[in-house]
Amino acid sequence: MARVTVEDCVDKVPNRFELVLLAGHRARAMSAGAELTIDRDNDKNPVVALREIADKTIVPEDLREDLISSMQKRIETEEPEVENMQLLMSGEGEGEIADTFGASEGEGRMTEEELLRAIQTQIDSPQQKSADDDMDVED
Repeated sequence: MARVTVEDCVDKVPNRFELVLLAGHRARAMSAGAELTIDRDNDKNPVVALREIADKTIVPEDLREDLISSMQKRIETEEPEVENMQLLMSGEGEGEIADTFGASEGEGRMTEEELLRAIQTQIDSPQQKSADDDMDVED
């Protein structure tokens, strides 16, 4: 059972406060069932975590990244695929977008007013259909 001191670890993680954060995170990971990289020797998790850092059996940079990701509340989403972004940026995919809103490739780009009108007709269509259905029921 070797004693570990802060001085043994400070040369691996120079900031003492960061050392405490990393060792605490590692100790919690051990409690959750993470694999040990050294023998426990009847030590508690925080001491084992400090010994792992001092013996360089774990990389402090990996611990730092794991700690940061565990604290993040926002889930990162995948970025759009590069080829799709290139299509949008080059303008080659405009025909497909225009077809979605009722314009063909020959007509060119839709103006803002045409786009708003097309969206409004899409919104009004279900309402108009349900109103027409109500009139049919009353007749």
